[in-house]
Amino acid sequence: MDAEGEKMQIGLVGLGKMGFNLALNMLEKGHRVVAFNRSPEKTKEAEARGAVGAYSPAELVDKLAPPRVVWLMVPAGAPVDENLDQLLPLLSAGDTVIDGGNSHFRDSLRRAEVLQKKEINFVDVGTSGGTEGARYGACLMVGAADEVFARLEPLFKDISVPDGCLHTGPPGSGHFVKMIHNGIEYGMLQAIGEGFEIMVRGPFELNLREVARVWNHGSVIRGWLMELTEKAFAADARLEKIKGVVHSSGEGLWTAETALALGVPAPIITTSVFMRYRSEQEDSFAGKVVAALRNQFGGHRVEQV
Repeated sequence: MDAEGEKMQIGLVGLGKMGFNLALNMLEKGHRVVAFNRSPEKTKEAEARGAVGAYSPAELVDKLAPPRVVWLMVPAGAPVDENLDQLLPLLSAGDTVIDGGNSHFRDSLRRAEVLQKKEINFVDVGTSGGTEGARYGACLMVGAADEVFARLEPLFKDISVPDGCLHTGPPGSGHFVKMIHNGIEYGMLQAIGEGFEIMVRGPFELNLREVARVWNHGSVIRGWLMELTEKAFAADARLEKIKGVVHSSGEGLWTAETALALGVPAPIITTSVFMRYRSEQEDSFAGKVVAALRNQFGGHRVEQV
């Protein structure tokens, strides 16, 4: 933190869509960003926008004055551990590592314990709002020790929307809250999709863009997702240019697994996860079995390949 006690220097690892926009957000707020990406082209692009480029983890650490803050914006799982393995030998006691991706909260608990033994702070930041949020103001759920959060709070408030930053508790809690957030998101998206399919199959020729628009003005289901629904239908009135394949990034499954472990009934979220798996199938063997059985016991028609 500089002499004014407000602006910070951040080492940012990972310049994908989220990471690059986050870098621009930080730079616009006056923070010094040292950027590193596995492919150097993105690092050069960040340099052109005002960041300090680093072309190796060692160079990134060397360009940060202690106590350092290194923000990881990489995919969950192995990439986080791989980056930590590279960074930890280079960092010192009192430094801080932030994981701003969608890591499983149990992985965050494990990483916090490993870093604590080296006297390095670990902060998990659940980041919501998509690429637009990363660029112009995100919603942040921060798991951190109290004193660490207090030191980083000016940065978090700078890059989030007003009232869009919450210290959720100790390390691990930020990713836990974000996991549940994404589980809820799965259910909401599925409900919106099912509702619009019923309308498409119904007896009326409806303007789906206009339906989404009016629903977003005063209705109970108004909100950003409905705004995005209107934008999607504005670009493609019947979504004929895309397939209905919906990949699962993991958080919905983790939420369902956690609900099972805690004995919490969560049928909507769990079903929405299964529907994503179904969307990836051209056909299903389970469907074949059911069709065959209906034909066997009731003579119901089956469709031949």
